[in-house]
Order: sequence, then structure tokens, then C-alpha cells
Amino acid sequence: MQIQDRIINTVPIFEIGETLKDVIAFFEETTYSHVGVTENGIFLGLLSENDLACFEPDKKIDDFRFELEHFFVTKETAWLDVLEMFSRNEANILPVLDEDQLISGYYDLEDVVDVFIDTPFFKEPGAILVVSIGIKDYSFSEIAQIVEGNNARLLGAFITDSQNDIVEITLKVGTQSLNEVAQTFRRYNYTIVFGNSDDQFMEDLKQRSDYLEKYLNV
Repeated sequence: MQIQDRIINTVPIFEIGETLKDVIAFFEETTYSHVGVTENGIFLGLLSENDLACFEPDKKIDDFRFELEHFFVTKETAWLDVLEMFSRNEANILPVLDEDQLISGYYDLEDVVDVFIDTPFFKEPGAILVVSIGIKDYSFSEIAQIVEGNNARLLGAFITDSQNDIVEITLKVGTQSLNEVAQTFRRYNYTIVFGNSDDQFMEDLKQRSDYLEKYLNV
């Protein structure tokens, strides 16, 4: 899935020698968590909205040089890694750098999540099944074989949790009857965490994802 066409150029980039006056105005007028800072056009890092209370209009950005956060993606970064970068840094905007360390633009979290929600995993009718198994024992090829061996289609699968050597895999299956699929997973020593309708699954996602609730009001 390509997301490069979601790069935006409407968010400013500030030079290290500028005063904080315009940065303060930017954060007060938007809901973005960060903004990029450069030195002679080269990416240096990001100012965080969390530091807004410390900013004084007449001071220079350079006074906060050592407070800059340093994270970014490139056009080649896969969309799942982009989502991970958003989450890891509690950001709703990411600078996209080119090979010369210049900022090509930004990814907006909401735009990237919209791309994800527009995938068949969310849009096509089907049922959600969450299974868990030891981290050394799971196999995506086996998971696909179990689903398809019960005359169902596997619309998507991804790891949604991993702790204490147990992985949790969320599946979307193109069938409304999960009984045979679930029982086959049990025979292969998978634990069924739950299997719900789309509406129930989305409600669970909403409750468990504080990060997306914070920025997208999902």
C-alpha cells in the first residue's frame, strides 16, 4: 500500500535561527504535536507542542536546540512503520526526509489512518477472530492454511499484542460463521481470545487505543 501521495506541504518548517514567535502562533492555531526545524535547510529535529509553555516569543529556536526531538521517516518507509513511528513518539505529524536530509513534507496521522481504514481489512464484510499462541509456534502460512482449509478467505492478519512469549494475532475472515475456523485453530493449539462482529471489534479497538482516541477522537 502506497502512502506517498499523502505527503502534505501545508505545514511550515522553521529555521534554527528564527524566533519562537511564529512557532508559538503555529501551535496555538493548530492541533499538531510537533513541527520541523532545520539548519541551513538540513533537518535538525522537531519542536514539541508539549514545550509550548516554555517558549518565549523573543527567544530563538536555537535556545531549544538540545530539546529537539529527532524522529522522521522517508518516502521509502513502509506504511506500517510510519504508523509505528507515530505511536512510538506520541506524534500526529511526521517529517518526511529525502536522501539529502531535507524535509520533503509531512505525514498527517489522520491521513495515514484513513488509508489503513480504507483497506479490505476494514471495508470488506467478514468476521473478526483474535487468536494467541507461543511466539515460537505461530506461523502466518499455517494461519492462512487453517482459514482457507475451512473454505474461508483471509482478508487480513496482523500481530496486535506480544508479551510473555505469547503473540496475539487479529484476523479478518471472509465468512460469517467462525465456528469451524475457530475449532480448527484450537486443534492446532491456538487460544481463541475472541471472535466478534465488525461493530464489536471496532468498539474494542476504540477502547483499547488511547493513542488514536487522543488524536482522532475515534
